[in-house]
Amino acid sequence: MASNISLRNLVFVVLAFSLAVQGTLGEIECDHLGQDTCAFAVSASGKRCVLEKHVKRTGEEAYTCRTSEIEADKINNHIETDECIKACGLDRKSLGISSDSLLESRFTQKLCSAQCYQGCPNVVDLFFNLAAGEGVFLPKLCEAQGENSRREMAELRSSGLVAPGPVNSVQFTATASEAFVPVASPTPC
Repeated sequence: MASNISLRNLVFVVLAFSLAVQGTLGEIECDHLGQDTCAFAVSASGKRCVLEKHVKRTGEEAYTCRTSEIEADKINNHIETDECIKACGLDRKSLGISSDSLLESRFTQKLCSAQCYQGCPNVVDLFFNLAAGEGVFLPKLCEAQGENSRREMAELRSSGLVAPGPVNSVQFTATASEAFVPVASPTPC
C-alpha cells in the first residue's frame, strides 16, 4: 500500500513540475533563444527574432538572439520547424532579415514550392512582407518564378502586376491571405 501512495505522489509531483516548466517555457522571448532556434522564430509578443553576430573582447565571434522591430502577422510564440526550414531553403544560422534572397532563383523556387508556400505560414508571412517592402507581390513572384527570377522580378515590377514600392509617407501592409492595401503613415510634426 505504501508503494501505491508514493507512486501516486511521484506522478503528482512529475505532473506539477511539467506544468510549471511548460508555463515558464511556453512564452518565447528572443533574448533567451539559442542560435539553433533563433532565426525564423516569433516571440510571445509577436515580434520576430533575429540572430546577430558580434565580436567579444577576446576577439572570439559570438551569436546573440535579439528581438527585432518586425512584427509577424497573426503569429506569435512560434519557433519554426526543421521541416519548414528545409522545405523553404532556409538556414537556421541566418543573420538578420533581408529581402535579398528573393532575387536568388534557387531560394524563390523553394519558397514558392507547395511544401513551403502552403505548409509554412510563418515563413510565407515573413517573405510576403519583405517582398511587399520591395514593391513586389509575392504570389505574382511565385507565379513568375523560374530559371531567371531576377529578370522576371524586374518584369513584374515594370509591368505593373506588383504593388508599387513605398512612396514618401505611404507604407504598404498585407498578409499572404489579404489584399494588398496601402496605409498612410502618420505625418511627422
